[in-house]
Parts: sequence; structure tokens; C-alpha cells
Amino acid sequence: MPTPPAPVTPHPLERRDWIAGLERGLAVIEAFDDQHPRLTASQAGTRCGITRTAARRYLATLAHLGYVNTDGKLFWLTPRILRLGHAYLESARLPRLAQPFLQSIAAGTQEIAYLAVLDGDDTVYIARSGAHRLMNTGYMLGSRVQAQVTAAGMAFLAGLSEEASDAWLAPRTLRAYTPYTISSKEQLRSELQRFRRQGWALSEQQMELNYRGVAVPLFDRNNVVQGAISITMPINQENSGDAVARLLPVLKEAARTLRTLI
Repeated sequence: MPTPPAPVTPHPLERRDWIAGLERGLAVIEAFDDQHPRLTASQAGTRCGITRTAARRYLATLAHLGYVNTDGKLFWLTPRILRLGHAYLESARLPRLAQPFLQSIAAGTQEIAYLAVLDGDDTVYIARSGAHRLMNTGYMLGSRVQAQVTAAGMAFLAGLSEEASDAWLAPRTLRAYTPYTISSKEQLRSELQRFRRQGWALSEQQMELNYRGVAVPLFDRNNVVQGAISITMPINQENSGDAVARLLPVLKEAARTLRTLI
């Protein structure tokens, strides 16, 4: 079996095609997060590496377009910004292909099933399905979580070659969320090697106490990892072995079938 390569890098861009203003405008949008929900122009400029005057012009333009609101001093994103992410969910092929399989997994296990991809540091959840009683729990569409604390992120990284996963890991700082979080790069490499050999990943209490995730990498027909299919649920009284025995067969079957479609 050929070794899966690293994710595709951005397409090279000719200098004459580069629009600096678009890059900076997107950087201003990305300056807002859960730690910085409201920013002054000075704060936005500092976070983006541009001047206060430039940041204010970008923010004023975004406010004019309806993507940002302001009280004259502070700026914050409006719900209109969701159009950008929703456009991906509506147009991307992978979430649409996976949705029926996630529904089947959820119906058969009574758990929430997810499709996730790797984006930089994070696992990003781009599709999900679950029983109605569970739909308000778990990760929301578009949720971003550090990859190494999720089963899906670990499965994706294990789907890469060892060289590619080492290259991903090298510049990153591992944050501990619980007493069980793997925060040692050496230990994480060992876990990824084990997951790579067995073809699936298990994550327990890495992000949140009493929660477990089981995931399998999703490969395409060229053996390139495109995402991960996972289930995340409370640990409760079910031990790891029983959970894996119950969930892994349906996850593997979905990944095998999807592989022929992507």
C-alpha cells in the first residue's frame, strides 16, 4: 500500500495575481475569536500586523457590507459572516457525499457521527448527524478543536505518512486540557504510530472529562487521506473495548464505501 502524502499545499500564486487588500481583509475577519469577540481598530491592527488606520478602513468597509457592527469604538462580527462558511457547506462535495453515511451510523449506534478535516492546528467538523435528543450536544458544524485532542484529528494525522505527521507536529505547542491530555510530542508520535498500524484512533478524556471519541481516517481512491469519520460520546459505564467493538465496524464500513466515491 503506498504511503499517504501530506495534505495538498496552497496553489502557487504569481505576484501579479496577489491582492494584498483581500488578504488583509480576511486577516481582519480572522482576528475575532472567542478570546477577542470585540476589538477596537487598534487591537485589530495589532492582531493583524497592520496600522490602526488601515484596520479601521477594513472594519468600516466590512461594516458597510454588513459583516461587522460597531458602536463607534468597538467592532464585532454579525451573523452575516456565517454566509462565508455556509457557502462551503453548501458547495463542497465531501460533506454532501458523507451525510447519508453519517445518518446511517447515527441511526445504527444512537450516537452522534461526524465528518471532520484537518485545517492547520485544528480539526474542523464539516458534517454531522445524530439522534434528535442529541442534536444540541457535541460539536457544531464548523467547530474547530486542536487536532491532537480529538479522535478525528488523530485519525487524520495517522492517515498521513510518518514524515508528514512529524512535519505537522514539529512547530506546534501541545496544550493540556485535562489531566489525561497528551501534551508530550514524543508520546503523541508514539500514539500516532499505533493508530497508523491499527487503522483507527481512540481518544479518551483528552479535551473534556468523561468523553470518548472513536474515529477512522477517510481515504480517497488514490489512498490520500481526505478527512476522518468519528463518533464522540460520554464514557458513562461502557469500557473502551466494548465501545470500540460496538462502533468501529460501522465506521470502517462507511469509510470503505465512501472511499470508492471520492
